[in-house]
Amino acid sequence: MGVDIHSHLIPGIDDGVPDLETALTCLRAFEEMGYKKVITTPHILRDYYPNSSDTIRRGLDELREAIAGTDLKIEVEAAAEYLIDDHFVNLLQAKDLLSFGANNYLLVELSFANAPLNLDEIVFQIQTKGYQPILAHPERYSYLKDQSERFRKLRVQGCLFQLNLLSLVGQYGGRVQQQAKQLLDDSMVDFVGSDLHRPRDAEKLAQFLQTKEFASLSSHTFLNSSLL
Repeated sequence: MGVDIHSHLIPGIDDGVPDLETALTCLRAFEEMGYKKVITTPHILRDYYPNSSDTIRRGLDELREAIAGTDLKIEVEAAAEYLIDDHFVNLLQAKDLLSFGANNYLLVELSFANAPLNLDEIVFQIQTKGYQPILAHPERYSYLKDQSERFRKLRVQGCLFQLNLLSLVGQYGGRVQQQAKQLLDDSMVDFVGSDLHRPRDAEKLAQFLQTKEFASLSSHTFLNSSLL
């Protein structure tokens, strides 16, 4: 795949890595797994992780400076994982968002409690502002389980889907694992990502890459490598 588009590797600004040393450990693991680029995506959740474009850019600069003092060759960029809420809508209207790729991909997530009532309208607004929405880990939203038509409607609207690789090995429980496999079977996955928060996640991912389950993904086409 070459590129990971979902991780939390800017130290100390969300629930990801706590310091630069841990971030470098995770990046080294990515490189050893064969990744060429990591687009790390800190949370922006106003009530818990009130990050901004500026704080993420500054964190990226510090991370790149630390990388420069090592023998790491992996390329690192940064965007964000945006919770769709009122704060996100304000940022969208101001076009103060961190996207990635030539298509202005924008990684968004939903509340784990329920989806916004106006989700369809927000997806439309994202597109009219010139961004391409990618819904992070759709397999993890329990209220969307068995709602294949809701998934299909979002895709018809032009929303892409990003699956967490570790969902396929039970990282978030059996229900999520089942839903992840169903999305793959239905050819509804456009990107895969690690959602890596800590070195232990990297260890699990490296183990997964050696399995038959991972080898079976070769029958699917993902867009990750288009970002190289």
